[in-house]
Amino acid sequence: MSDLSAFAVNRRWPAQHPDRIQLYSLNTPNGVKVSIMLEETGLTYEAHLVDIGKDESHLPEFLALNPNGKIPAIIDPQGPGGQPLGLFESGAILQYLAEKSGRFLPADPARRWETIQWVHFQMASIGPMFGQVGFFHKYAGREYEDKRPLARYVNESKRLLGVLDERLAGREWIMGEEYTIADIATLGWVNNLITWYEARELVEYERFGHVDTWLQRGLARPAVQRGLKIPSKG
Repeated sequence: MSDLSAFAVNRRWPAQHPDRIQLYSLNTPNGVKVSIMLEETGLTYEAHLVDIGKDESHLPEFLALNPNGKIPAIIDPQGPGGQPLGLFESGAILQYLAEKSGRFLPADPARRWETIQWVHFQMASIGPMFGQVGFFHKYAGREYEDKRPLARYVNESKRLLGVLDERLAGREWIMGEEYTIADIATLGWVNNLITWYEARELVEYERFGHVDTWLQRGLARPAVQRGLKIPSKG
């Protein structure tokens, strides 16, 4: 039996199955990256809902696992050397799970690094910019009288969709015929932009046909559909 007693987060969210990967998350665009990846790989895991609306990600028990106070985070009871490993940052978790499972990250070194660069593209650009569109279009920022911040993030999101659209021209997935963690990292963000953030018309999404074809292909994957709902507040 794996011993997770060294992790304070286990006191707040006790593991019922301590031999499984422990996921602490919510089905936000960042959170679903990891739940989709876990569903795709078939690695056994236990999901714990961290309600960011109640500021649970800033509780001391969670901060002990992720001092940045953001979801998702994981504990792998069977980490390197058979020792438990806690990880935060969704991109790092995706890469770790890809290497652990031997799936969704090319073995060829050049293609491996090319995949990782597109994960970083999502982390550094798509996530932050789309998230700001959500804030200024749907959440508290919509009340701001000055609309220049919204315009700035909308224009940047259009540019990024254009970069992605060009990349996907003639490709089934970001890396061509191979579905990878680059797709898993990005699917939830694009889907969220045009659904939950209600920004389809705002970013002129219909202009980006290759992106939409790729998104629909991704959403058709059963593991993606499952992962988008895990863990949910109901």
